[in-house]
Amino acid sequence: MPGFASRLTKARVAPTVALTVRARELRAAGADVITLTIGEPDFDSPPHAIEAAHAAALRGETKYPPQDGTGELKQAVQRKFKRDHGLNYPLDQIVVGNGGKQVIYDALLATVEAGDEVLIPTPFWSAYELMTYVVGGTPTFVSCPQNNGFKLRPEDLDAAITPRTRWLILNAPSNPTGAAYSVEDLAAIGEVMLKHPHVWIMADDMYEHLVYGGFTYKTLAAVEPRLQDRTLTISGVSKTYAMTGWRVGFGAGPKDLIRAMVNMQGQVTAGVSTVGQAAAAAALDGPQQIVEDMRAIYQRRRDMVVDMLNAIPGISCHRPEGAFYVFPNIAGCLGRTSAGGRKIDTDEDFALALLEEQHVATVFGAAFGMSPYLRLSYATDDASLEAGCRRIAAFAGALR
Repeated sequence: MPGFASRLTKARVAPTVALTVRARELRAAGADVITLTIGEPDFDSPPHAIEAAHAAALRGETKYPPQDGTGELKQAVQRKFKRDHGLNYPLDQIVVGNGGKQVIYDALLATVEAGDEVLIPTPFWSAYELMTYVVGGTPTFVSCPQNNGFKLRPEDLDAAITPRTRWLILNAPSNPTGAAYSVEDLAAIGEVMLKHPHVWIMADDMYEHLVYGGFTYKTLAAVEPRLQDRTLTISGVSKTYAMTGWRVGFGAGPKDLIRAMVNMQGQVTAGVSTVGQAAAAAALDGPQQIVEDMRAIYQRRRDMVVDMLNAIPGISCHRPEGAFYVFPNIAGCLGRTSAGGRKIDTDEDFALALLEEQHVATVFGAAFGMSPYLRLSYATDDASLEAGCRRIAAFAGALR
């Protein structure tokens, strides 16, 4: 049999996916599984977005799209950046991709040479690490400890930058912690980045509208305009509008970078579904009350889950500013044995035993580069969240 490329060894299956698959297997075998692994809103896409896709199809907008995005959607994205952050991007500084993930990959593919370093604040979404490896780069992890709210400290960032550093990836609100940066936080990070003009900056703002407790989100390019000429700002409709399956993300940044990214996208997938782009444009330009309604529900769920987890002996849970994840510390549960006889020495042991014995699927912190933690998604219904937390309490309470 012919062989495979060596890069395949670097493109491992993400633990989030593996645990979700195992949960599906248990459910297929008859188990009552509560899945808290996938960051996917449990709400329906906006009706006006669905209607816009239907209308576009009926109008015959079903041909190959422009590689960088339709004019209708790029104009809606342009208005979105102006409305949300006061940022003015010409249309040739905007690109539409098959979800935010492709926009990230396009950027790395267009700029990273073998051995170039990509700074990834930790804990991190595993895709940043895996995509960096696939394009030949070297991930460099910068710890963001819980005692700093899981946020990047400017002095740690400054110390991590080398002549080989190509990118800083700044994801906020964060997956997996929900941590978000204040304007003051971003200004301090901006001061560091101004000292290092050879480094690109990627602001992954996919969860930007899911913030709680009066927190106001700003993006780095708006806080520090002097960095706009090397900052790529990424968002999309997946999380904000519950449109994960439509696969529409977008980015805005320097003209030359966007042109290079469009070139890379043209070699891989070309343009994005025309009807999906019509739906995304309608979501961005349409009524925004649906966003506030979902945000309020997520905030209530966050508070419920954090309170329930903090009531469990051995577990402590930081209250995040945004996204729809919590990242509880389970250090007090390690070094013990589960009711089913499984030794719990790591957060991975805890997550696997919890799934097998109490049928609650979570993701262990090591998958995101930091232990001993779990990631739970609260983008699901209240009843499942309450039952899941009760089962976690039962599991932790039975450790001996």
